[in-house]
Amino acid sequence: MGSNTATTTTNTMLPPTNPLTPFWRTQLDPLDDIRSTPDLPPQSDIVIIGGGYAGVTLAYYLLKQLDKQGDKTTSITLLEARQICSGATGRNGGHLRPDIYGHIPTYIERSGLEAGLEIAEFEFAHIQALKDLLREENIDCDFNITRNMNVYLDEASAEKAKVAYDMLQARGVKLAEDLHYTPQRDAEGISGAKNAKACISYTAGTLWPYKFILGLLSRIIKSPQLNVQTHTPVTSITTEEGDDNTINIIETPRGSLRARKIVYATNAYTAGLLPEYSANIIPCRGICCHITVPEESGKPAPFLPYSYAIGYGSDVVGGGSYLISRPDGSIIVGGAQATFLNKREEWYGVVDDTTLIESAKNYYDGYMQRTFRGWEDSGAYVKEIWTGVMGYSTDSHPHIGEVPNKLGQYVCAGFNGHGMPVILLSAKGLAEMIQTGKKFEETGMPRLFKTSVERMEKARNGPEGGDIFA
Repeated sequence: MGSNTATTTTNTMLPPTNPLTPFWRTQLDPLDDIRSTPDLPPQSDIVIIGGGYAGVTLAYYLLKQLDKQGDKTTSITLLEARQICSGATGRNGGHLRPDIYGHIPTYIERSGLEAGLEIAEFEFAHIQALKDLLREENIDCDFNITRNMNVYLDEASAEKAKVAYDMLQARGVKLAEDLHYTPQRDAEGISGAKNAKACISYTAGTLWPYKFILGLLSRIIKSPQLNVQTHTPVTSITTEEGDDNTINIIETPRGSLRARKIVYATNAYTAGLLPEYSANIIPCRGICCHITVPEESGKPAPFLPYSYAIGYGSDVVGGGSYLISRPDGSIIVGGAQATFLNKREEWYGVVDDTTLIESAKNYYDGYMQRTFRGWEDSGAYVKEIWTGVMGYSTDSHPHIGEVPNKLGQYVCAGFNGHGMPVILLSAKGLAEMIQTGKKFEETGMPRLFKTSVERMEKARNGPEGGDIFA
């Protein structure tokens, strides 16, 4: 006689219903509040929880896999607590900035050259992969390929950057060929940033993230195998394990549905449904804004030729700002961690995106005037400002793959405020795992991204990377 066991997890971490409005969500898509059917389907083969970058791209690649396999019956349901792309993806800086240089020397030192370069190459591949996807699906999201300029504002961080740059060159790292180092003599003139002590540039991209995700969803929404339900938070999951199969019962305020497989594309909110990740993926608030010049001035914004990461290093404890210029000349800039890093109650473990971080809310007033040449008399001002909740992992790497000890459950979360050059190909690899049975090691994803019991235990014993904004 067979035996059955059932375990229930109640969600302890739901997003609020009235978040601040980011610039990216000022032009809403018709699919923003989409419900494919008036009611929840009673069951689904695969349920994806989360309708941001990870959830939507995963649905896209799962449907690609099903089509490739000639599978016309496997069903996918995507559940989103609020609107599509209303979480971190719709609140980020619009910056596709591969970490060819920033953290890679640290990863090499910590985990070896091969493991560190896997991440660098994986992130760099996202520029071409995203470009190809946008062309294939004919999605207009203001995508542009540019050069990112890492600007160092004090001599100590400039010297540290030069040492790391020389190390990558000396090791013959092929991706380092894309890096260009400019010393203090020319740094301000090249970058346009005042008091620059050095800068390093490399290939990057900029885009309107909301338009990308909604555009991608529009290409798959008519699939009879996909059902999307917004404003449907998951309140609990009961897993029933029998001798022959495992069934998950997913409860929402609108009813329940049964699923064979679950994917947690929940980023900062992951520990709410997977408490075993509470030490691994920490919700952290950030701040971002949209800066423009007054229309009545009749003058265009001064031209900025690059995207930027400014003041990251020893001069600013915890980091500086990331910045992109938009096609209309306006600016998206965020970060400012130095203003609030020591006030942990304002950001660490916080999932509230309805209010601004008090210590940072005025930081970007006059930012362009004091930071860049030629902006002094521009009149540039903050037009929209918002906060978003990111999921930071204690070892700086996302958690992707099968949830340990939970058959048929997968996770794709913990992107450290750096999801743009990581999620697309991670979702593609995870879709292969789910639908073809491939092992993580066969997908091409970096080995350090694989979720594991070992990583969980290490996080519970103390963070490896120290300061999560380092």
